[in-house]
Amino acid sequence: MVLSDHTIKEELASGRIVVDPLGEDSVQPASVDVHLDRKLRVFRNSRRPYIDLREDMTDLTEVVEIADEVPFILHPGEFVLASTYENIELPVDLVARLEGKSSLGRIGLLIHSTAGYVDPGWKGHLTLELSNVANLPITLYFRMKIGQLSYLRLSTPADNPYGSPGLGSKYQGQTEPTASRAYQDVSLRRP
Repeated sequence: MVLSDHTIKEELASGRIVVDPLGEDSVQPASVDVHLDRKLRVFRNSRRPYIDLREDMTDLTEVVEIADEVPFILHPGEFVLASTYENIELPVDLVARLEGKSSLGRIGLLIHSTAGYVDPGWKGHLTLELSNVANLPITLYFRMKIGQLSYLRLSTPADNPYGSPGLGSKYQGQTEPTASRAYQDVSLRRP
């Protein structure tokens, strides 16, 4: 069941859902708006000939910051990592879905390619996968509305929420856009 604004407000007031800071007009009929933080990870394609999932590829990106009133220009076909301005925390009996804002999607800005699911027990800033599929550059501003979170209640609380020992949760507690840690996956380790 998707939580309504009424239930979202109750969960926020009790501290079970954390969205910090919570913007004054952020609670929508069945979601909470999230905003773009200042730091972005920009890909530098000249640093490596290809992406090897077994290797730490952190050096493939570099962090740039959006100034207060100067936008970052996302060019057509460009892909960058960003993060939410808000710290997000979920209890063990809720999951969240991160979706783009309709107004941004209508101009060709996609905010996630595959990572729109937020596990129960999550704590941290969400990394966004921003892509410009339009034919013109798009301006990105610090603290602009970038997406929305909807919340769904689980049938029972999760036995092993995100961050539990043994799960291999790679991104718990992140505070800025985080490069892929796929190289830590057991399935990719060399025999």
